[in-house]
Amino acid sequence: MTHALVLVGNPLPQGTEASATTILSALDVSPIEGRVLSIERASELIVEGVEGRESNIVAALREALPEIDIALMPSKNRRKKLLCADMDATMVVGETIDELAEAVGIKDEVAGITERAMRGELDFEQALDARVAMLRGLATTEIDRIAMSLTYMPGAAALVSTMKNHGAKCVLVSGGFDRITSVVRDHLGFNYDKSNTLDVDTDGKLTGNVRKPVVDAETKRALLHEWVEKLGISLSDCLVIGDGANDCLMVERAGMGIAYQAKPALKTVTDFHVNHTDLRSALYFQGYSDALISEKL
Repeated sequence: MTHALVLVGNPLPQGTEASATTILSALDVSPIEGRVLSIERASELIVEGVEGRESNIVAALREALPEIDIALMPSKNRRKKLLCADMDATMVVGETIDELAEAVGIKDEVAGITERAMRGELDFEQALDARVAMLRGLATTEIDRIAMSLTYMPGAAALVSTMKNHGAKCVLVSGGFDRITSVVRDHLGFNYDKSNTLDVDTDGKLTGNVRKPVVDAETKRALLHEWVEKLGISLSDCLVIGDGANDCLMVERAGMGIAYQAKPALKTVTDFHVNHTDLRSALYFQGYSDALISEKL
């Protein structure tokens, strides 16, 4: 079986491919062909002799090429049929609940809880309840304003549009809130979104409660399986991407589960890491070249 090794940089340092080939040869891995996926940004090597050693080979390459995002996967079935993505700090910059907290002057306090929850140091539901309670009285119009002013991650539009243009379905699943995920869904072109709902009083202000059950790690895992069954595909056909501990259960089950600029807990469950580049790397990992990548549906 052949494998594809993808090297992505911002940009790729000169001589990266040659360095990688030297390391592979020392590990008795044989490159048989290569191609450029993006000029000065992404290259691919097709290799033989990898079976059963993927993690060790990737670790050796990362140690030698610390500024490069590296992925190694079977050549077969690289293009995925389902994208299941987290929202906060994955599709959009930052944590939207922290932005809501800034509107009521408590961003630092809420952000500290968010950071610990994303690291897996706190129970997700308890941390969510505590933060939402602190938002009591926030007007929904302020939430809608924040939703319309989000900064999207570089490559987010390209990832969704390119996969959809090649027949994949795209699902957004978040521990955030539906007034925001619906905007992100429509802006980027996701087929579906699932997230939490905040209770609102008759004056259009938050009550401080979130409806149960909340969208947590188990919900994300279940939604992935639900869409796999719905589409009649397998988990190996799925690309899942996230950044926090509450993404572990869905990321670890996917054929390609990517830890994107992620917390340590998520990096332990997958060999696919994007630390230095943007979301286009998820396309390069699948073998898409720039000629096939589009920002529009």
